[in-house]
Amino acid sequence: MKKLPFNFYKRKNVVAIAKELVGKIVVTKFDGLTTSGRIVEAEAYVAMIDKASHAFGGRRTAKNEHMYASPGTAYVYICYGMHQMFNIVTNEKDVPDAVLIRAVEPLEGINIMLQRTGKEKLDFTLTKGPGNVGKALGIFKKHSGLHLLDDEIYLADDGFELKENQIGISGRIGVASAGADALLPYRFYVRGNKYVSWKNK
Repeated sequence: MKKLPFNFYKRKNVVAIAKELVGKIVVTKFDGLTTSGRIVEAEAYVAMIDKASHAFGGRRTAKNEHMYASPGTAYVYICYGMHQMFNIVTNEKDVPDAVLIRAVEPLEGINIMLQRTGKEKLDFTLTKGPGNVGKALGIFKKHSGLHLLDDEIYLADDGFELKENQIGISGRIGVASAGADALLPYRFYVRGNKYVSWKNK
């Protein structure tokens, strides 16, 4: 298993990156505890012009500042006052492209994930949806700004490959306020995977 290199993130096409992230592995190592999961759902958000992005129109605040960091930076924000949403910054510094990790399939440290989420046994709800991804992997707002070439959070490739017909494409979830931009085909997921957060209609 190889950690994804800096050049993977330092590319201009965030939509292509989001698609390529499906099948890759997220690894977290906090307080001596290691957990990991294979990405089965991801959404792209395009800098400046995307009404669904926190950086639409060049908006820059203390809350979204890490979107403007160097590629390969973790951007974590809190949704509904409770869900820790893990995003990956791409492109280049000061260009706030990002990919939201919406679902993973658990791999390593499942018992740790169960403890973190308060669940007694493994089922598809453990890491289904971005809020559950953050909770199970132990990712919090305080981890926003960490670089994914370090060891606390990183992404890796273990050689797993998906065929083109195994990857579904749709509009994004939960961003209806973005109007037509919500319908852009920027969401990618593994067809038939039980951890995917939303069934494609």
